[in-house]
Amino acid sequence: MDTTSRPEVTHLPRHRRTIAITGSGSGIGAAVSRRFERSGARVIGIDLHDAPVTADLSGPEGRAQALSTVTELCGSRLDGLVVCAGLGPQTRPTELIASVNFFGALDVLDGMLRLLVEGEAPAAVAVCSNAASLTPPHVDLLQLLLDGDEDKASACAAGIDGSTVYGTSKLALTRALRRRAGKWGKAGVRLNAVAPGPVETPLLAGGLADPVLGPLIEALPVPLGRRASAEEIAGAIGFLLDPANGYVHGSVLFVDGGSDALLRPDTL
Repeated sequence: MDTTSRPEVTHLPRHRRTIAITGSGSGIGAAVSRRFERSGARVIGIDLHDAPVTADLSGPEGRAQALSTVTELCGSRLDGLVVCAGLGPQTRPTELIASVNFFGALDVLDGMLRLLVEGEAPAAVAVCSNAASLTPPHVDLLQLLLDGDEDKASACAAGIDGSTVYGTSKLALTRALRRRAGKWGKAGVRLNAVAPGPVETPLLAGGLADPVLGPLIEALPVPLGRRASAEEIAGAIGFLLDPANGYVHGSVLFVDGGSDALLRPDTL
């Protein structure tokens, strides 16, 4: 049998994988934690409370604390990182949305790159959102986020509605991740994102309870006719972290029941 054209799957893990997960206490983060724990991986959860690492990712001190504690717990070596921690559009004050969803996520990713470099078949996944493509962004806030100016971005976000801040922060995060494909690829670490639509989580429940946001969320057309479970998003994240999919890098996987395709059929 001719096997000359068959690609080889290389760099499969030979030890128990260590995965760090932000936002591990609820929603998607909790589902991801359960998935990897069932697979036998060692999970280092990061959240505001009830996690091996307790840290507030809305500010530089909390992010530094998370990095320091994870470094100690993992022995300066990670095989995977999942950035799930995030705040919904109903959050007040609105500047917290930008602080956690963009700066908190990106600082954790950048800070833990050195730990991932030491891992086996290392990869990271960030939870973005289909709101990145469906919500018109605030141009000034988007630029401030991408410039890395947290103080000015926070001041700008304070005067903008939560839905716009949420969508803009997720768009900025998506762009920032894709811009890192070159650097991370050279370091031997894969970096991808998932872009969920509405998912049955406490975050979504908070949005649905909001008198302004609730009807907007309900009005979003979903071709599959239902919301996702957190476990379904965890499954997509598991795919992206799997060493067998080692050529997937710099990608954004929409897990939104077809909403983005329905509303933007000709956009790639």
